[in-house]
Amino acid sequence: MSEPLAIAVEALPTARHSWRSVIRRWNVVLPAVIILILLLIALLPAPFAGIFGHGDPRACDVGRSLAPPSEGHPFGLDVQGCDVYANVIYGTQSSLSVGVLATAVGLVIALVLGTLGGLAGRAVDWTVSRVTDIFLGFPFLLGAIVVLTAVGERSVLTVSLVLALFGWPTMARLMRSSVRSIRSADYVEAAVTMGIPRSRIIARYIIPNAISPMLVIATLSVGGVIVAESSLTYLGIGLQAPAISWGLQLASASSRFQLAPWLLVFPGLFLAITVLAITALGDALRVAFDPRRQQ
Repeated sequence: MSEPLAIAVEALPTARHSWRSVIRRWNVVLPAVIILILLLIALLPAPFAGIFGHGDPRACDVGRSLAPPSEGHPFGLDVQGCDVYANVIYGTQSSLSVGVLATAVGLVIALVLGTLGGLAGRAVDWTVSRVTDIFLGFPFLLGAIVVLTAVGERSVLTVSLVLALFGWPTMARLMRSSVRSIRSADYVEAAVTMGIPRSRIIARYIIPNAISPMLVIATLSVGGVIVAESSLTYLGIGLQAPAISWGLQLASASSRFQLAPWLLVFPGLFLAITVLAITALGDALRVAFDPRRQQ
């Protein structure tokens, strides 16, 4: 093997080195810690809901309907006399589940189609591009409204799959562009010259380096999906009772805001903090992986 070829192969960039430098940044660590806490709340809602009271969102006392915040009920009670704090904690599970699941499904679809479009022949690339264009032609929320209206039961899984159906095209286009750019890189051509199998080149060198920018967009998409789910649920098209989510709480509280503002403030606060943390993390990752935007 010639010396230039050896140097090119030894210099093969990997996403791992980029991630090592990223996780040392405070503007990545801070929102990541907030998101981690929210994930812990979603995975273990009962212990967190029991910190300030009984922790049961379905244990209600109609006689104390719309009671303001007090000891044992820091977020007050709703119209049925249910603890708002417990409902907000348990609502974290549904809202985050929709955001993460919808983004994960969309990410897998984008990964497969984007890689095919970037590496396969012109016919496959044309087909993938046209399918992507068709889905991009549907407005995100309008398409979700049409499909969800035709669906009977609207559970976390159903809403997630519908949102994923209209959320993958942007990521697929980015993945295709990244793959097409990386496949002509010097280190990939060096690996081809060495006779490394095509499947190994794709799995070890092309996909790991092409997927990094798509993961940044996926991080931002989680926040957008959570807002979309809350908006759809607020309109009565998203999740349905007996599910517990921030969107359902906001929908229930909208007509009673002047009488009991805590019904809207606390679910909205949790929603805002979650979306801001996810957006801040996504923006920090985008800057970190784009040298032109680094300060």
